[in-house]
Amino acid sequence: MNTMYFTEEHNLFRQSLKDFLQKEVVPHIEKWEKDGTVERFIWKKFGDMGFFGVNYPEAYGGLDLDLFYTIIFLEELQKVNSGGFAANMWAHAYLAMTHVNAEGSDAIKEKYLTASISGDMIGCLCVTEPFGGSDVAGMRTTAEKKGDTFVLNGSKTFITNGVYSDYLVVAAKTNPELGNKGISMFIMDRDTPGISATKLDKLGWRASDTAEIAFDNVTIPAENLMGEVNKGFPYIMQHFAFERLIMGVNSHARAEFALDYAKQYMSERYAFGKSINKFQALRHAYSDAYASMIVCKEFNYSIAYRMNKGEYVVKEATISKLQSTKMADEVIYQCLQFLGGYGYMEEYPMARLLRDSRLGPIGGGTSEILREIIAKMTLDGVDYKPATK
Repeated sequence: MNTMYFTEEHNLFRQSLKDFLQKEVVPHIEKWEKDGTVERFIWKKFGDMGFFGVNYPEAYGGLDLDLFYTIIFLEELQKVNSGGFAANMWAHAYLAMTHVNAEGSDAIKEKYLTASISGDMIGCLCVTEPFGGSDVAGMRTTAEKKGDTFVLNGSKTFITNGVYSDYLVVAAKTNPELGNKGISMFIMDRDTPGISATKLDKLGWRASDTAEIAFDNVTIPAENLMGEVNKGFPYIMQHFAFERLIMGVNSHARAEFALDYAKQYMSERYAFGKSINKFQALRHAYSDAYASMIVCKEFNYSIAYRMNKGEYVVKEATISKLQSTKMADEVIYQCLQFLGGYGYMEEYPMARLLRDSRLGPIGGGTSEILREIIAKMTLDGVDYKPATK
């Protein structure tokens, strides 16, 4: 037990979550991976267990626990060998719901946050666009004010939960001429006229419904604006720090899962009269991979600790995602090699792990963009500030 960050209560929560995942999730993973759909019933079961509400206010059905319960939630999700299933869960709980909780009015939170925590509603966050990618400021989706409504037109892409979610949190330009200072955040129901979704076919994350979404004269009430008008960009940037740490934690967790599997395999696989974990070349390769994982894991815990205290750790969270996603790709690649030909077979976990991991350096800000952000902060003296509602 890492007593610096985790208490006995944390460990009991982890064991409860592990048991739940083994009983309720693992038996369905292969079906969901094949179908490309996570069945609705599991969302409600997560909600009934309180897993979606660990760090949300009690007023809306949450548990209001510290950030390390979230870390546990993320880590254990990576160990069911379905990056797509895990993404569905954390994109709902920590992308869509984060904005609802932070910027939503009391009425919005009463409707959407309460139902999200209980598992009765599924949310998605719509920021990335077909022509924008990591260039959030360059988005083209617009929201024009007309009386007591906003009318949205445009498109989003690579949206996790984009097909089967019940509501969408959408970034759109309310004042296009202001660039990134003219973006606002909105929430809307899936069945609002003018919203359509097209499912995307992906290399990995096969269980996850990732979509391109179109908005064709979608009219929503003005009260569906979240936070202040034209404050969307700083809201997005503020929450990106959390998203990047999430992806950093996901990365060290899936690398740890790969190493644990490889360790067991290497102890049971024999060649030339001895188990392959006795060959120096493999032992040293394993040691290097393990050391890389532990460095990222401990760094991520330290950043979570600071974030839990309320520090704005955007630089450190950016470093977390940059380094941890790179590490996970390299470690899982090496772990596949440990399995030899079996690593290439779908009946073993490494092939899926390798595919699922490859999204790490792309989603939530590419590694190239992250390096530029770090360069701005370290070389140019740029000091990003948190948004104020």
